[in-house]
Amino acid sequence: MVFVPSLRLLAVSLVALLEPVSAIWPAPQSFTKGNSSLYLHPKINVTYNGEPLVYKEDYFASSLSSKEIVHAGVSRALGSIFSRNIVPWMLQPRGKLSEFEPDLYKGQNWIKSLEIDQTAKDAKTAFKPALAGEVSEAYSLTLSVEGDVKLTADSYIGVLHGLETFTQLFYQHSTGTSWYTPYAPVEIKDEPKYPHRGILLDVARTFMPVKNILRTIDGMATSKLNRLHVHVTDSQSWPLQIISMPEVAEKGAYHSSQTYSPADIDLIQKYGALRGVQVYFEIDMPGHIGSLSLSHPDLIVAYDQWPYQWYCVEPPCGAFKLNDTKVDDFLGKLWDDLLPRVAPYSAYFHTGGDELNRNDSMLDDGIKSNDTEVLRPLLQRFVDKQHERIRKEGLTPLTWEEIPIEWNVNLGKDVVVQTWLGQSSVKNLTSRGHKVIDSNYNFWYLDCGRGQWLNFDNADYAAFSPFLDWCSPYKSWRHVYSYDPAANLTEEEAKLILGGEVAVWAESIDPIALDTIIWPRASAAGEVLWSGRIDPATGQNRTQLDAAPRLSELRERLVARGVQSSSVYMTWCTQDPTGKSCEYPRV
Repeated sequence: MVFVPSLRLLAVSLVALLEPVSAIWPAPQSFTKGNSSLYLHPKINVTYNGEPLVYKEDYFASSLSSKEIVHAGVSRALGSIFSRNIVPWMLQPRGKLSEFEPDLYKGQNWIKSLEIDQTAKDAKTAFKPALAGEVSEAYSLTLSVEGDVKLTADSYIGVLHGLETFTQLFYQHSTGTSWYTPYAPVEIKDEPKYPHRGILLDVARTFMPVKNILRTIDGMATSKLNRLHVHVTDSQSWPLQIISMPEVAEKGAYHSSQTYSPADIDLIQKYGALRGVQVYFEIDMPGHIGSLSLSHPDLIVAYDQWPYQWYCVEPPCGAFKLNDTKVDDFLGKLWDDLLPRVAPYSAYFHTGGDELNRNDSMLDDGIKSNDTEVLRPLLQRFVDKQHERIRKEGLTPLTWEEIPIEWNVNLGKDVVVQTWLGQSSVKNLTSRGHKVIDSNYNFWYLDCGRGQWLNFDNADYAAFSPFLDWCSPYKSWRHVYSYDPAANLTEEEAKLILGGEVAVWAESIDPIALDTIIWPRASAAGEVLWSGRIDPATGQNRTQLDAAPRLSELRERLVARGVQSSSVYMTWCTQDPTGKSCEYPRV
């Protein structure tokens, strides 16, 4: 489903410049609205491809079929409207809510029906797309003043996105007994700019309980983010249970309570699939693997070496021996156990590859060298073998940028490279023809700016005070929102940007703080990746004046749905729907 703006839509877009885009986050590709109010009743008539769907709160899909997923999506959407909605007093001028919401005593016009049409049958690959962008996420949504709603999409994922947009049109009346939209008629046509819109979540440095991961997926679905990249192991801990090698997690996890069982992994991936979020995993290697030394010390070099900075960027160190057949035997057994379990719900598997320190191999009796010319062919063989095994299970390999840039390892054309060191890396890789996921630490590392997690002796106080972390400052939502992954790229290079991920590294983050770290900043990146940094109506960057009121509304919806998002700004600001009360005065 590809949308080409008509002259009428372009004209309406120019009119829309006079007022902020109401309600919807991320901003649709085209959106027109009126000012008529309609009420919604829980007994609304809902159909999916002509078949009735009965609304039942907390309906659980019995299978990963299109109809079941859509039925569950309808249940969540209507549940969000009727049970987890907002009375928008904080989004309207003080004392003016009554001018925004309809008068219950002046007649009530009702929404009659929600007709969902999926125009194409979902292929089996729709539930685990082989490549980013292979499954259409486009949808169109219309709401007439007569109360007829029509949602059309090519795939179940497009339907889910359309349902999310539908929920954002509605509010709870201050009486608490009615639900309404003030925006009829509505016409929306929408699809994402980038097919990969994600969050990287580190659960190895600090364990994140399953319930926190599921709640993160809920926030992602609300924000139309569609990839959860779980960094599941590192040198600090190995929480992932491996059925054939139980000793790995038994010895590598922080505690027996801080592990992910096969059932947990299955639940997380299925939960995501039902919400249009693909969950995929990363086992970082050949560096960042030191926790494996606790169960298999014969495979690892430089574990917990001190002073650590000679062998890694943070303690404890640890890397695979690159010239030892026992490492290959272990990985063969690992992949045979793990990959068939995660492959049904994911298209990708991430093999890491960042921050490998050459000095580690000085301690390896099979190498005893830190010479790049010695190590590169060993690393090439290592990467080739692991990627071959991943492909064998029908998965696409991902790797960090150091593998092709720093080590000059040759990669298969299918391999996706994740960058983090900035726009020069993106330019480097796309100019060489690599597909890229962008996680520029200057903009999209959400853990930055929280201060050092290392301790310093008094003798080091003067040198390190005020104890900022390496990637300070804090990345505010405004800074996150300002980034354009395609900046300074040629048209052909920009086509190789699959999208991006905000990163949540967990050296100083725990489950208590997780929601406030992620939200609403991940949503800000989500709009960049869904809507594009450029507003097609103006040809200019989308402004904070437009974004802040809408992001404030999304934040209130996240909180109402149980996601403990940080605020966008104080209530004085949110009560101005134009955002101008809190605009910096231009001299």
